[in-house]
Amino acid sequence: MDETEVLELLDRVLAPWVRTLGLKPVSVTEEGATLRLPFSGELRHSGGVICGQVFMAAADTAMVVAISAALGGFKPMTTVSQNISFMRAVRKGDVLVAARVLRLGRNLVFGEIELTDEDGKTACHATTTYTLFD
Repeated sequence: MDETEVLELLDRVLAPWVRTLGLKPVSVTEEGATLRLPFSGELRHSGGVICGQVFMAAADTAMVVAISAALGGFKPMTTVSQNISFMRAVRKGDVLVAARVLRLGRNLVFGEIELTDEDGKTACHATTTYTLFD
């Protein structure tokens, strides 16, 4: 998938509030996808750090792109599970969201996502399971 295809996919399948995160493709291959989450002060909670809900939505979105790339295009799917570990607070700077498909089955897809801060340090790590619909 090229940048135009990814942006069209995001515009078509994401909920309006997720689109406001402004996620942009960095790279997409059959093995995975990396998106950039641009920094915005509006993403921080009262503690001054980007809130976990933002990271969970960004991770979920990057995996949808990664699965779509692995499949050669979008296919209806839904998240079955997402487990995330918040390892480092992010107060400023863009975040890279790198999703990788671990196993692409007939109905289930397993993946992992690493979110890194502007210094390249891991802020969050997530594992996911999705189900594909016919």
